[in-house]
Amino acid sequence: MAKNLIIVLGATASGKTKLSVRLAYELKGEIISVDSRQVYKGLDIGTGKDLKEYIINEHNIPYHLIDIISAEEEFNLFEFQTRFYEIYSRLLQRNVLPVVVGGTGLYLESIIRDYQLPPAPPDRELRKNLQMKPIEELQRDLLVLKTQLHNKTDIEDKDRLIRAIEIERARRRQSAELFKRPIVDAAVFGIHWERAVLRKRITARLKQRLEQGLIEEVKALQISGLSWARLDSLGLEYRHVAQYLQGKVSYDEMFTKLNTSIHQFAKRQETWFRRMERKGITINWINGDDYNLLKESVLKYLND
Repeated sequence: MAKNLIIVLGATASGKTKLSVRLAYELKGEIISVDSRQVYKGLDIGTGKDLKEYIINEHNIPYHLIDIISAEEEFNLFEFQTRFYEIYSRLLQRNVLPVVVGGTGLYLESIIRDYQLPPAPPDRELRKNLQMKPIEELQRDLLVLKTQLHNKTDIEDKDRLIRAIEIERARRRQSAELFKRPIVDAAVFGIHWERAVLRKRITARLKQRLEQGLIEEVKALQISGLSWARLDSLGLEYRHVAQYLQGKVSYDEMFTKLNTSIHQFAKRQETWFRRMERKGITINWINGDDYNLLKESVLKYLND
């Protein structure tokens, strides 16, 4: 049976966006971004939006889930799923091929494995009661509600832990009938580079982003009203550049620490993808930027 969704995943700096956009152009598809930070307006250079890549032969390739909310707002898995299914359904109704591209493993896995996430509006009374508990007790409470965790950061931060408990309690209250979604039958492709090559690509791209004005971007975000704490919470480029702008580290220290952090992030992404495979998700790996092989492999799934 032919697939109705193409997913192209890969670690940061793997070149997945450029390949996916070309694929969408040639197959008359549209891009759905699966990147937890590209949803924010103003986070351009640091998140690698590279919107110029969405223009091929003067043709603008339509994209979704990029620049959709203010950087002051919070974006989560439930919000991603809700928006994704709305876009995905519209594209299928128009007979347009959805081409998903991204590296946020949790989001990708949630649509491939159809995570059931119920609406869970903030419960002030519950939060007030949970805030009084020590983090160890909250961890035990969550594990009672949810024996298998998709994201370990949920148990390391108290606010995220409380939110996770809130969601699990809501899940138990809601009927499964509320969560009917369009069927996703995805063919998944991964862009792979040898570790040494990927490391060089990451470092080269970081230098390029700094030359493009990454520091100025972070400075502008702070001047516009984004707090240092919020910039820190956005991670990687925004965290380390914010520390530099506050005088906490020198430029060289900032570059070294940020470069190391991005390498570590890429390693975590690859670990997540391997875990997806252990769970039974088939990822067809493409070595390097071999577009012809990617397109040939995709067409086999679409014409099957």
